[in-house]
Amino acid sequence: MTSETVPVADDPRRLLADARSLARRVRLAQRVTWLPLLALAVVTFGAIPAQRYTNEILSDCRMVGEAQACKVWMPGLQAYWVAALAVAYLVIAGGYVRVARERGLGTRVMPYVVTGFALVVIITVGATLLSRTDALGFPDRPGGFALVAWRLIDFTGTIGLALLVLAWLERHVALLLFTLGYLAVVLVPINFGWGAHWGTETWFIPQLLINGGVLLLGSAGFALAQRRRRPR
Repeated sequence: MTSETVPVADDPRRLLADARSLARRVRLAQRVTWLPLLALAVVTFGAIPAQRYTNEILSDCRMVGEAQACKVWMPGLQAYWVAALAVAYLVIAGGYVRVARERGLGTRVMPYVVTGFALVVIITVGATLLSRTDALGFPDRPGGFALVAWRLIDFTGTIGLALLVLAWLERHVALLLFTLGYLAVVLVPINFGWGAHWGTETWFIPQLLINGGVLLLGSAGFALAQRRRRPR
């Protein structure tokens, strides 16, 4: 009876395991997760002065109970979100490409950037339609699922939808869990009543601060995790 050593190259299971390990290392090296979170946090914080100092255009006002309900159109704020998100996605794409070149790897960021741009266009067109027609039937006092749906198609909600695409592209479970948490904060606002009596000019500030803060903390956390994984 004799024993022979089987070369690794002839072991299909070992080859498959090596290929999977290599693919995982490439995915880890491609990740720059902190960058989109940081860029989107800056955009969210910038929306605070943009909304504070943008003039409102009211239309179709009518009485609802003892209060007056009007359609509110803020073209300046919408223009800010469109321009700021466009710049943010360009910065994110440039950052990923630069890192990929430095590490001699490819990058999967373009589908994420395209998705982000597409969502911005869809939201912009939808908001324009809402401001000019009643075809979409905006409710006077949305609640329940309707309110969640409106928050989901807001610019802060579409940030989360685009991040879901990035988590799928990078096969990044931690980013997926983070994004689900971010969407929970956006769709079911968790502000502990902060700013509830600030008035019509500043009521939105707490939620934007919280949304941006979540993104900023996520950016810091992923940057720290990436630094710890980096070989010394």
